[in-house]
Amino acid sequence: MLTEVRDRSSLPEPVEGPSTGSGHGRSTGSGRGGLTIGSITVPTPVVLAPMAGVTNAAYRQLCREQGAGLYVCEMITSRGVVARDRKTLQMLQFDPGETVRSVQLYGVDPVIMARATEILITEHGVGHVDLNFGCPVPKVTRKGGGAALPWKRDRLRMILDATVAAAGRHGVPVTIKTRIGIDRDHQTYLDAGRIAEESGVAAIALHGRTAQQAYAGEADWSTIAALKEHVSIPVLGNGDIWEASDALAMVERTGADGVVIGRGCLGRPWLFRDLADAFAGRATRTLPSLGEVAAMVRRHAELLVGLSDERYGLTELRKHMAWYLKGFPVGSDTRRALGLVSSFADLDDALARLDPDAPFPVTELGSPRGRQGSPRDKVALPEHWLDDTSGVDLDMADAEQGVSGG
Repeated sequence: MLTEVRDRSSLPEPVEGPSTGSGHGRSTGSGRGGLTIGSITVPTPVVLAPMAGVTNAAYRQLCREQGAGLYVCEMITSRGVVARDRKTLQMLQFDPGETVRSVQLYGVDPVIMARATEILITEHGVGHVDLNFGCPVPKVTRKGGGAALPWKRDRLRMILDATVAAAGRHGVPVTIKTRIGIDRDHQTYLDAGRIAEESGVAAIALHGRTAQQAYAGEADWSTIAALKEHVSIPVLGNGDIWEASDALAMVERTGADGVVIGRGCLGRPWLFRDLADAFAGRATRTLPSLGEVAAMVRRHAELLVGLSDERYGLTELRKHMAWYLKGFPVGSDTRRALGLVSSFADLDDALARLDPDAPFPVTELGSPRGRQGSPRDKVALPEHWLDDTSGVDLDMADAEQGVSGG
């Protein structure tokens, strides 16, 4: 059965090895031989991208049951951690199977980022810290955060130096995720890669789009190849990986050491099974029937409820329904019922209406999932942001206000 929990002995988890001091990781070439990120070895060079409201402990476990890789908690803010904000700390949930607790941290202040990193490691057992410099959301870039911040090269270096130093005292690797730049005329990824390497960052993930593109258009994989040539630390590619074959194609075309999977796995946690097989040299394409998808939905519900309670867990499940059912022949009444579930009784009643023998809609293979939209006319930035590339003396305290993820 698709939804059976596979024998964990056949799905190697990331493992932590001896401390490497500075946190440097060396490239492993094609990615076919696994991935080393500082003290962490990932047998399958696949990373689940942190997605707000999606990659909680339940979804990470669901994906991990299907395949192998490194699974990152949804983004939290550094000030939320330091202030012991209740909402932020509630997001730091992990299940016993997560041998490496991986968290993405957002922030703009070197001192606060270092303090938050120390707290995550010493109080929450975090073994990998990923820093977000790729968010294109206007409310973030407008204040100089996310994908806007790498334009301020000196500020970026200060943040990376402080965070790597705090994590390095415990042998915990730090990685970063970024984009090509603000727009095509203001690219930052090569400088960001150089600064990251010089600061002791263990690996860098590049989404092959600019902030202006957001999630529209096609990802430019050539920038991933250029970054790979520019630095010696591992480079992970992100953008337009909808099938396992896309991941292999990216690695082959760019030389990337691994891939980061975001929207491609929405409503398709079995993609990680295909990815594990693909990197092991086995050509697999999982095409679950609607009945098997229903069983996956039920498993997801159980995991979500295990994090909180039945009503909250089932309410959280609603956002996933359209992704799970995309392309399947499901009537509007049943779709509506699944989008309103608040109990197992509601869920089981609605799932029973589905045709279990309906085949997977192969027309959906290779097609974009999740948000797409259109490119922005202009990236929202602080006034005079592009006038210089330093940013050392900027007061950016409000850049974390109103940012989702704690």
